[in-house]
Amino acid sequence: MSWNCLQTLISSEDDQTQLSFAGDATGTRLDTRPLAERLRPTTIDEVIGQERLLGADQPLRRALDANALHSMIFWGPPGTGKTTLARLVANHCECAFIALSAVLAGVKDVRAAVAQAEVNLQAGRRTVLFIDEVHRFNKAQQDAFLPHVENGTVTLIGATTENPSFEVNAALLSRARVYVLQALGNAALKLLAKRGAAALNLALDDDVAEMLAAHADGDGRKLLNVLEGAAQLARDGHLDSAQLGRALGENLRRFDKGGDVFYEQISALHKALRGSAPDAALYWFCRMLDGGADPRYVGRRLVRFASEDIGNADPRALSLCLDAVTTFERLGSPEGELALAQAVLYLASVPKSNAVYEGFNQAMQTVREGPSYPVPMHIRNAPTGLMKDLGYGENYRYAHSEETAEGAYAAGENYFPDEMPPAQFYFPKNAGLEGKIAERLQRLRTLDAQARGDENG
Repeated sequence: MSWNCLQTLISSEDDQTQLSFAGDATGTRLDTRPLAERLRPTTIDEVIGQERLLGADQPLRRALDANALHSMIFWGPPGTGKTTLARLVANHCECAFIALSAVLAGVKDVRAAVAQAEVNLQAGRRTVLFIDEVHRFNKAQQDAFLPHVENGTVTLIGATTENPSFEVNAALLSRARVYVLQALGNAALKLLAKRGAAALNLALDDDVAEMLAAHADGDGRKLLNVLEGAAQLARDGHLDSAQLGRALGENLRRFDKGGDVFYEQISALHKALRGSAPDAALYWFCRMLDGGADPRYVGRRLVRFASEDIGNADPRALSLCLDAVTTFERLGSPEGELALAQAVLYLASVPKSNAVYEGFNQAMQTVREGPSYPVPMHIRNAPTGLMKDLGYGENYRYAHSEETAEGAYAAGENYFPDEMPPAQFYFPKNAGLEGKIAERLQRLRTLDAQARGDENG
C-alpha cells in the first residue's frame, strides 16, 4: 500500500464522501456508492444487531461514553459491522482514524501509519489504527506496531473472522480486549432490509424481508448487496417474492472449512451423537454437507466416534461406520452421503459407552509415567531351546487347558510385570453389550480372588 493510499484512508469524512460522488450529464452529483456503503451507520446508536456490546449498560458502550478508549479486537463473522464499528469508535472518541488491510499492507505501511499518529499526537489528537483481517499479519508485522500500542502512540482496533486465541500474537492479545460480534439475527436483518428498501425507494412486503433475512444467513452486507441487485427486477417500485427468488439464485451458506464455524459444527454433531439425539445429529450432518464440508472428513469423525463414545456397548457401530466410509468412496457424492447419514442415525440411536476411550487413555498415562518393566518370564515366548533353558515361558498356564464355570480361564494368573501391582483400566459401562461384558469380567475377578485366596491359604 502506498503512502498516497494511506493518506486517502486518513482523510476527513467529508473528503471521503466527496470522492464517492460523480456527476451526470446535467451536472447533478450522483451517489455511486454501493447500498451497503450508503447505509453505514454514522453514530453508534444507529448500529443494529450488536446490543450485547452497545446496549446502554454493556461494557464497550460504557467505556466509549466515558471516553475510556483502549485497544481492542473485534471478532465475528463477515457482514457484522466490524469495520463500521471501528470507524464509529474513533469518531465517538474524536480520534483520527487510520485504516490498513493486513492483506495489502506490510511493515513499511505500519511504520508510516505510526509516523502519522505521532504527528497527530503532537497536535493533541489521538489516533485509532484499524487493521482489517489482523489475523493475516505475521508475527514480525504484529511486532512492528506492538511498542506503539504499548506507549500509547496508537490505539489499535483489529478486525478478524478467526479465533484471536490462535491467530493473534499473544503479546498483542494481552494488550487488547476482545469483543465478539454476533451474526445478525432475523429481526436485525429484516430491519436492515427495510432500511435498504427505503434508500432504494422500494416497497418491501414482510415475506420478502423474511426471504432476504434467511438468505443473508447473518451477513448484513450480503443482504444489502442482494437487495440492491434484486431492485433492478422490481416493477413500479415494488419487489415481490418471485422477483427476489430470481435474483437470489443458489444460496451459498456461510461456512468456514478451516475456521471456528467448521469446528463449532463438528462439535455440535459430535455432541448430538453422544447425547443420543438422532434428529439433531442428522441436522448438523446436513448443515455441514450443505456448507461444503468434505464428507470424507465427516466420515473419519464418525469412525472415531464409534470407538470413543460407543466402544463395546455396540461393536457393530465401528464396522457400520467403516462400511459407510467405504460406500462413500465407491459411490461419491451425493449418492454415498446416504450411507454416512445411515451411520449418523445408527450412532445416535445405540447405547453409549466411553469405557474403551477412558481405559486407553488411563493405560497410556500409566505407561508414559512408569518404568519400562520387563515382560515376566512365565509369559515370554520361548521359540528356541536356549530360551527355554533360560526359563522363558516356564510355569505358563495355558487357559484352554483349565476349565472353570466361565469356560477356559486360568483363574488367579498374573499378566502384569512382576514389579507392577495389577491395575484396572477398563471399567465397562452397563450399556448394551458392554453390560454383559461387565458381568462376565466381574465373575472372572471373583474366580481370581478365590484362586489367590486358596494359594495364600
